[in-house]
Amino acid sequence: MLFDSPAYIVFLILVVLIYWRLTRRAQNRFLLLASYFFYGWWDWRFLALMIGSTTMDFLIAQRIAPSRSSADRRTWFVFSLALNFAILGIFKYFGFFVDSFSSALGTLGVHHIPLPLIRIVLPPGISFYTFQEVAYIVEVYKGRLEPVKSFVDYGLFISLFPHLIAGPIQRPGHLLPQVQKDRTFDADRFFDGMLLIVSGLLRKCVVADNCALLANAVFGGQFGDPNFWIVLIGAYAFAWQVYGDFSGYSDIARGSAQLLGFHFMINFRQPFLAQRLQDFWRRWHISLSTWLRDYLYIPLGGSAYGERKTFRNLLITMTLAGLWHGANWTFVVFGAIQGVILSAERYLFPAKAKPQEVAGLPGRSATFLSVWGRRVLTFNLFCLTLVFFRATSLSSAIQLLAGLSRFTWRSEYASAFIMLCLFSMPLFFLDLLLESSNQEYPFANASYAIRTGVAIAALTVLIFFSGNSINAFVYFQF
Repeated sequence: MLFDSPAYIVFLILVVLIYWRLTRRAQNRFLLLASYFFYGWWDWRFLALMIGSTTMDFLIAQRIAPSRSSADRRTWFVFSLALNFAILGIFKYFGFFVDSFSSALGTLGVHHIPLPLIRIVLPPGISFYTFQEVAYIVEVYKGRLEPVKSFVDYGLFISLFPHLIAGPIQRPGHLLPQVQKDRTFDADRFFDGMLLIVSGLLRKCVVADNCALLANAVFGGQFGDPNFWIVLIGAYAFAWQVYGDFSGYSDIARGSAQLLGFHFMINFRQPFLAQRLQDFWRRWHISLSTWLRDYLYIPLGGSAYGERKTFRNLLITMTLAGLWHGANWTFVVFGAIQGVILSAERYLFPAKAKPQEVAGLPGRSATFLSVWGRRVLTFNLFCLTLVFFRATSLSSAIQLLAGLSRFTWRSEYASAFIMLCLFSMPLFFLDLLLESSNQEYPFANASYAIRTGVAIAALTVLIFFSGNSINAFVYFQF
């Protein structure tokens, strides 16, 4: 069930009403069953796969705890990692590698080689819950976390329905203690959770869905042959679509969890106000970025062994981050480009270097201009790389970007830009407010009356300005 569907709202209301009438142990058992029902609503065929994967890691964690003197701790640890990534690889990338191998053979002139014709359906949320399982296994093996004694507690950590399908990826050290301790009803946090859900619906249904109309038109060819203005419309529209979509999903997930007494990590911190791409990835999909940093980039060596190895580690990490998004070479290229730009930034702008003031201008004016200059540059750079992320193939991405050399203007472009500004600028100004206040969500410290008024206004906008209803959350496919 989609987060913006009536079915989910009814499901959430029923779960919350029953949940707060139970004791903690009963709450956990009920939430685990509710989460399995939520997952089974998508596709019951893969419920056994998730439960089996959860059970495997629950049992292996008991064997790899540092308190055990068994000499095969490392063997079990490696076995768990290999099995988790093998399951993810088979279900997510089997068809990709078969097709790529077939294309490579065709390039070499080898044809008519019998290859498997199996097409494997991608289980919902497999990338997200696999990463949570891997994080748990690593934390237990390193001795930073004790193995969970209760399968219900561990199962709930993996499958708690607000984060199950598309994150945010929850760290075991953050969510597990919340699962294992008593939770009490807090009216303030409950009210804030409802506001987060409204905020998420606004981002998804008003910002993302309306920007998607423009992005789909550009990448679907309805605007005609690409030129400079079409590329800008498509890149900007998709940037705001994917940001509104996924930050909206994260807000609904965090709000839903808050109604149940849980706190999820913030997944976005105004990424389009970043001044460098390094800063951008510290603000965008934070749960994935920090997971990749802690469990891939740092184990590879991070920045501890000189610039050349640092650049190598950045390229590997970001290329695999691109591949994580899906079985398509466009995602691989998108990730590799991010790695190259991050390496170039690190080389050209060392971390200790301070922004230089614009010559001849007062300090405050120079700082303002330089900050916004870097923000504009970073935003446009990211938007252009998103063309590879959105395009269906590398050739179509290159064809679209080739249009940047043509500047033919048509009157309908003005309408497209006006529509884009109409639905993206409110989110932009909201980000400016959050950046200046450093709060988790807008009006967090305001009175009930003000927050209620804001919620009513948001619901009114939601009713009158929601976009089309056929755009599922973008990140559900990952």
